[in-house]
Amino acid sequence: MKTIRSMAVGLAALFAGSGLALDMGQAHQTAVKRTGLLPHEANAASMLRMVGATQGTVPGETVTVAADEPIPHLPGTRLVTHIVDYAPGVSSAAHHHPHSAFIYAYVVSGAIRSQVGDEPARVYRAGEAWFEKPGSYHRVSANASNTEPARLLAVLIVDGPDEQLVIPDAD
Repeated sequence: MKTIRSMAVGLAALFAGSGLALDMGQAHQTAVKRTGLLPHEANAASMLRMVGATQGTVPGETVTVAADEPIPHLPGTRLVTHIVDYAPGVSSAAHHHPHSAFIYAYVVSGAIRSQVGDEPARVYRAGEAWFEKPGSYHRVSANASNTEPARLLAVLIVDGPDEQLVIPDAD
């Protein structure tokens, strides 16, 4: 696990320092930009709205998959990077990730309010980062500002077959 953690931090630093996280338009890698929901996410999001949840998938959150590659020397695992752009005042729905997902989150710009598990909510500013243990419950993920946008880089190391990487809260 120490090797995976070191690799995640190194790759995230390389990615952030390379400028790819700052300007996806100039990236040399092919990126997939998601502004809508996948069918299984739409079903979960509509279920969230039906039960009166205030944190659903909302306009103003854009997730860009910057990389999704198998890790050659760790058979059955892959490294996935997401760039999450939040408009001012926007938040993600409460969610968790697969039990295999080890996550490094780095604030590229702005400020992100985050609460993982039973830890207290905290605001992370540009240049700050945190880790999420496999299977952690992400209670809060939001732009901490109502006037400025925010950008988050998430580096996930997951088991190869895990397809749904963000699982909305069903409560």
